[in-house]
Amino acid sequence: MEANGVDVSFSIPLKICFIPFVAPGHMIALVELARLFAARRLHVTVITTVKNAHLIQKYIDKDVARGIHPITIQAFTFPAQEVGLPDDGDENLVSVKDMETAIKIYKALNILQGRMEEFMSQNPPDCVVSDDIFSWTTEFAKKLGIPRLAFNTYSVFTMSLVDYVRRPDSPHLKVSSDSETFQFPGLPNTITMTRSRLPDYVRDPALSSHAIDRIFEAERNSYGVIVNCFAELETEYTEYYKKISGQTLWHVGPSALIHRNADDKGSRSHESHVDEHAFLQWLDTKEPSSVLYICFGSWCQFPDEQLYEIASGLEFSGHQFLWVVLGKDANNETEEHTIKWLPEGFEERTKNKGLILRGWAPQVLILDHPAIGGFLTHCGSNSLIEGIAAGVPFVTWPLSADQFYNEKLVTQVHGIGVEVGVEEWLPFFFEGQKYGKRVDREMVKRAVKKLMDNGEGGEEMRRRSKKLADVAKKALEKDGSSYQNLTALIKDLQRLRANRLGMSTSLYYTKQN
Repeated sequence: MEANGVDVSFSIPLKICFIPFVAPGHMIALVELARLFAARRLHVTVITTVKNAHLIQKYIDKDVARGIHPITIQAFTFPAQEVGLPDDGDENLVSVKDMETAIKIYKALNILQGRMEEFMSQNPPDCVVSDDIFSWTTEFAKKLGIPRLAFNTYSVFTMSLVDYVRRPDSPHLKVSSDSETFQFPGLPNTITMTRSRLPDYVRDPALSSHAIDRIFEAERNSYGVIVNCFAELETEYTEYYKKISGQTLWHVGPSALIHRNADDKGSRSHESHVDEHAFLQWLDTKEPSSVLYICFGSWCQFPDEQLYEIASGLEFSGHQFLWVVLGKDANNETEEHTIKWLPEGFEERTKNKGLILRGWAPQVLILDHPAIGGFLTHCGSNSLIEGIAAGVPFVTWPLSADQFYNEKLVTQVHGIGVEVGVEEWLPFFFEGQKYGKRVDREMVKRAVKKLMDNGEGGEEMRRRSKKLADVAKKALEKDGSSYQNLTALIKDLQRLRANRLGMSTSLYYTKQN
């Protein structure tokens, strides 16, 4: 994809507002998609809060330096005092340590709804692209007479399973226990699941909320859904979901592939807490596909007892690893505390085989290194698509949200993952919260060896992963599926605007030679 890679030049560019949710996985992906739209010379505005604006400004500055149409940021002051938070406190869920603060951030976003609506009423866009969390944007877009495109980070595969378990005849309602397996009839593949792996609000409808129902209803009533994935990954599921839902879908990703050099990949998302030169130098000494990368996303901070089991399993596997651990700081960590989450002498014994990075690390940069041969992941949507785009197979350890659904895409549909064997879905957990059933060292060792040993199984997964990565990269090229889907979407939005204004679409775009 060229820096200004466009084949359609609009004489009257579309104006599109993007409203990302204030959590890393949601914000990073939607802002990257906004940059894809801006690369087509559209007028793009990202609506967020002041502190979150600072997080994304660096990407916009780099794009402008490359000649890409600049994105405008409309930043609102976060109503901290109105919800009982300090003025210098959190505005993004990445740094939240407790549920009370998370709830206050949600309340603050509700307060900002009126200010966002006022801004868009005074500066009407031609389209709103918003995270599913902002369900109010569907009705508001209708008032403005413009389309709302929904974004929810899911793959269409996951959307299909989410839709299935909301039906009154869902198979999970027919099993006699949480541990009994069931299948989803009518799907393109045989997908097995247990009730214990489903979200608590699915297992117990009493835990569901009106907010969840509003999100699903607003998505169904939206003009369509933008998918941060490439169509070839889930062709059969796209056809299936369109048939059962009637929803219009556009696969326009993977957006992570817009980062072309090491500097871009290293600066993606939050500031790195680690010495990039040091770990890249360490990886450079390793054989291709010989290192397992381990990271559980931006929210998960395991209790020390679980970290101890992970460390033991990694050591017993005998394989090389690069392990990102959040919530630990080597500069402020005593030996007494270290031995609570690492076996005594662990780092010394494994210094030639393993490296622990304490804090936030640049995931895309790590995954793209040729030494990485596997990814032990929590199966967050972004992490899976980043791993697929890098051509890396997985050891899957889902925790919460949509992650148990996502796991099945790589293990049961594409055969590029090994399940570690987690049996229980958990609510997002914060420091001090009850964790649930522990995954022991034998489970970790067994899964790691199955993927990383030089047997045919692991090598076949790597071959499949490399093929998918090639397809993902081609999707964003000028003649690729995602590029063409974005072009089709832009033309469709132009047609809608022309119809709204009673003008010919020929006034809106011309082919560029």
